[in-house]
Amino acid sequence: MQPVESQVTPPVSPPVTISVREYGARDADTHVVLLHGFPDDQRMWEPVAHALVDERPDDWHVVTLDNRGAGASSRPSGRSSYVLAQLVEDVIAVIDETVPRGRKVHLVGHDWGSTLGWDVVAAATWDPRLEDRLATYTSVSGPPLDHVATRSQGWRGRLRMMPQYLHSWYILLFLVPGLPELSWTRGQWSNRRLARRLDPTIDLLPWGRETADNATGSIELYRANVLSRMGRPHPWRTSLPIQLVQLLRDPFISKQSLEGLEARCRDLTRVEVDSGHWLPRADPERLADLVATFAREHG
Repeated sequence: MQPVESQVTPPVSPPVTISVREYGARDADTHVVLLHGFPDDQRMWEPVAHALVDERPDDWHVVTLDNRGAGASSRPSGRSSYVLAQLVEDVIAVIDETVPRGRKVHLVGHDWGSTLGWDVVAAATWDPRLEDRLATYTSVSGPPLDHVATRSQGWRGRLRMMPQYLHSWYILLFLVPGLPELSWTRGQWSNRRLARRLDPTIDLLPWGRETADNATGSIELYRANVLSRMGRPHPWRTSLPIQLVQLLRDPFISKQSLEGLEARCRDLTRVEVDSGHWLPRADPERLADLVATFAREHG
């Protein structure tokens, strides 16, 4: 089944357009929204979407989108355009445009899409536009920044989170003006050789100009959010059913960053999968099965 492509214009300033693809019919029984990470775009979700929809197209409606800065979506200038609150507005607009009123969404996020998804979950605790719109959330390889920041408070917290700091060494490089842009445009193949040693699933990225464009267009996500949120974590708790997919061979996310999430999530299910960071590319059928099973359990 070929997806239907469209564009959504969120009510934000400066204006942006978000590229969207829909698999299956809007009157299907189950609605899923998939959020991609860095340096991907929505094409990474094609195998997962097909695994959900193709056999039972009347039952599943899957929506993917290009985050601002990636794919065919707008690439606004200015760091403030990449604050996660802005991307939450994009997600709300896409849900409102593609999912019928009164129907709930099973949200899924990977990498930065997962971190964004956590902010959508947090927003649902206070934003009336998200009231009764989320059914579940499945997080893959991206902790909530608020949780990491809270667990990092004080010298004991920083010591406890040291394994995650070591896993996130590359973020310091991404914060240097101009350096990551140069690295992705001029040194992409060196990046690939280095990253392959850490995680062979990185070879599944579509290396080349488009990946470089996604990386340079989205790098402000790191600069706009990491340091500011580490200093000012937001307090929130949710009763939404959460499925936390922990990848045992992920070189970028440590188990320490995911410990203690029960303090924020009253209904948390942990699932361990023996995979590297790019599970959606390495084993899309496995991830689709996890999403489908969790959705059926909390339909």
